[in-house]
Amino acid sequence: MDSELLKVKIPNIIYRIAQFLEILVSLIVIVAIAISLYAVLVELHIMANSASNVDLLTQFLATAFTVVIGIEFLKMLSRHNMSSVVEVLLFAIARQMVIEHTSAVENLIMVVSIALLFTIRKFLFIPGLDDKKSSSFLKEKAQDTQDNG
Repeated sequence: MDSELLKVKIPNIIYRIAQFLEILVSLIVIVAIAISLYAVLVELHIMANSASNVDLLTQFLATAFTVVIGIEFLKMLSRHNMSSVVEVLLFAIARQMVIEHTSAVENLIMVVSIALLFTIRKFLFIPGLDDKKSSSFLKEKAQDTQDNG
């Protein structure tokens, strides 16, 4: 009986530690996003003072896209669903396409990747898998163990 209890308690403890660490990482990401937002404003001010420099626009867009990807990553950490993972990947690929000067083959690969992500999102995405059942899985397992024991 004690071994069955440990089989439920230890995974629950590990799960709670993982949740705490995830929250800690989310808080660190929030701080990084806030710092990056300040950098975006500074770059906007610099760009406004020398509007003729195209390289400043590229740098500004790179920083802005990075902040957006950070925000999407934060949403992914908090939502725990497949849709947010696909969104982060879409933004990361879009950033690469817009900011970097890539070859035609690299652009083709990125466009195909985006099309594949949209296809996955449209046809292979199963919303039922994203229910909050994963957080209650261990509770159900504990209930089953108590019912059987």
